[in-house]
Amino acid sequence: MEKVIFHVDVNSAYLSWEAVYRRKYRGEVLDLRDIPSAVGGDVNQRHGIILAKSMPAKAYGIRTGDSIWEARQKYGPLTIVPPDYSLYDRSSHALLTLLREYSPDVEQYSIDEAYVDMSGTQKLFGSPEQAADRIRERIREELGFTVNIGISENKLLAKMASDFRKPDRTHTLFAQEIPLKLWPLPVSELFFVGRASAKKLCNLGIYTIGDLARTDVEILKRHMKKQGELIWNFANGRDFSLVEAVPPPNKGYGNSTTIPVDVTSASQASLVLLALAETVGGRLRKDGKKAEVLSVSIKDYLFQTASHQCRLPAPTNITEELHRHACSLFLELWDGLPIRHLGIHTGRIQDENAMRQMELFDTRDYGKLERLDRAVDTIRRRYGMDAVKRAVFLESPIDHMSGGMSREKRYRCEH
Repeated sequence: MEKVIFHVDVNSAYLSWEAVYRRKYRGEVLDLRDIPSAVGGDVNQRHGIILAKSMPAKAYGIRTGDSIWEARQKYGPLTIVPPDYSLYDRSSHALLTLLREYSPDVEQYSIDEAYVDMSGTQKLFGSPEQAADRIRERIREELGFTVNIGISENKLLAKMASDFRKPDRTHTLFAQEIPLKLWPLPVSELFFVGRASAKKLCNLGIYTIGDLARTDVEILKRHMKKQGELIWNFANGRDFSLVEAVPPPNKGYGNSTTIPVDVTSASQASLVLLALAETVGGRLRKDGKKAEVLSVSIKDYLFQTASHQCRLPAPTNITEELHRHACSLFLELWDGLPIRHLGIHTGRIQDENAMRQMELFDTRDYGKLERLDRAVDTIRRRYGMDAVKRAVFLESPIDHMSGGMSREKRYRCEH
């Protein structure tokens, strides 16, 4: 049976979902999609960037990732609305629910993208193009927003196809169509080729995806190692990954945060690391996991990054223990420059029943600490994340549960 894979991509997701909600539930006449508009983050928390923009805004050169200041320079009267992450979660869930009516094999790739394995459904829904058009029309009519759907025999080509002309389109990119549709594109448009990789390829005289496909793979491996071989396969349309309806187990847990004010002392950094340990430890405990490896990453005010890791004495998900080792790593790593971004990450994940090897001179009661964390988790789940807060955060500008999903996102998701 021939594989048929769809890649479904919401057009300007955040902005589209905002526009639909405001028109349908707030009764607003103006459609954000029809004017120069954008969804923007919080300037005060250093998240003042454009998260999504309308097509009219794009015409002024406004791009996702621009700072709000940069966007205003390009078009002063730009309409900017704050993000509503709870709305986006609900909209994404509605999309996935609809897609699962057509196939049990739906893999959420991001909040606004999904892969659907439609192999063997032709007798139910017609040709792949007919099925895709039917899904697009239902999404438009029932959910109010539009999507692009790419169709191919593998995930890579389906994703590349969905990026062709937008919005509200169905595109195919089967193997026989690669020379005509894929190879003429700039190499920078190939999946997994970022700015640095594109520059390196251009320096090698490789400007299009076709140039890359026809290049000797050994040359690519020599200059780009494993990535060279991977993107060479992608340029030739080769991808053997499967649509995974059930996400694979998490291989690591981490969190990072951009700090509102530059950190200039170890005590400030310790507070930020404690907030990150709270969220990472909570996620580990929620999933019934412990971590055996811990790393700390730093980005200073010059945007230079560094990281350091260690193997923990025993697998753990205890907040206090994660924090203690994170602080030790930080002191070994920090060069004294002001810090704007901190992160902690874990690896070698094990089940929570992993045994602890006791140390002769370590008198800490880890059983008591585990019970304390569990009690705090229960209270926060029931009464909200601010129901229990460590005293050190009472007069601090640092959010006591920093990183990943911001306070604004979490608040909106809870309400």
